[in-house]
Amino acid sequence: MDKTVNIALQILPSSHSVHPYALVDKAIEVIAASGLRYKVTPFETVMEGSYDKIMEVIKQAQEACYEAGAESLMTYVKIQTSRENVSIEDKMEKYE
Repeated sequence: MDKTVNIALQILPSSHSVHPYALVDKAIEVIAASGLRYKVTPFETVMEGSYDKIMEVIKQAQEACYEAGAESLMTYVKIQTSRENVSIEDKMEKYE
């Protein structure tokens, strides 16, 4: 898939020893370092880029949570594709 897509990622980590927010922060650090355009919201982070690149970043974000002490993860992904490119602004422009 060569077109630009939007993918929303929500990772809900579980750990007996690490606060969930600290684990989510590790996932967001991976996303920030990826070079992808992204927007953090209270419930999920939306990324913009190629499908394959974003899916690799999702895998890395999950791995970062485990490395930081997560015992399990619930990971939810929403994908917007189109025959044309899509952008975060398409959905957010009128609200910002």
